[in-house]
Amino acid sequence: MPLDDLDLKLLKLLKENARTPYSKLAKELGISESAVRKRISRLIKSGIIKKITIEYELINEIKAIILVKTQPPVPVPEVSKNILKIPGVEIVYELTGEYDILVIVRASGIEMINKFIDEIRSIPGVTSTYTMVVLRTWI
Repeated sequence: MPLDDLDLKLLKLLKENARTPYSKLAKELGISESAVRKRISRLIKSGIIKKITIEYELINEIKAIILVKTQPPVPVPEVSKNILKIPGVEIVYELTGEYDILVIVRASGIEMINKFIDEIRSIPGVTSTYTMVVLRTWI
């Protein structure tokens, strides 16, 4: 689906604050509120907007990035889907390069991070992992 400049501006505004009222988006974009509703609906239906969510950070919470290497015959998408089933996994990306998958997890402590790593390593097709703990987030 081709995007025009208004779609791109709308996506940027929603990324900055997904709770922005349609009336304010309409004013920012110079279009009617109903046009904003139609554009957002179209972007959702086409799969460009995957979900509307929030960014948060809790005190005493640990966020980690786990890089995963896989090996045939298990396809990478199958491994990714199995990782995504693990409670506490926030997001899974498939990558190019030395590692096949990047996983972001949130946990209440290092013990839980170790549990994630053990669960991921037990998935058929996973050959190794490399974990980094996030020290600070900038948005």
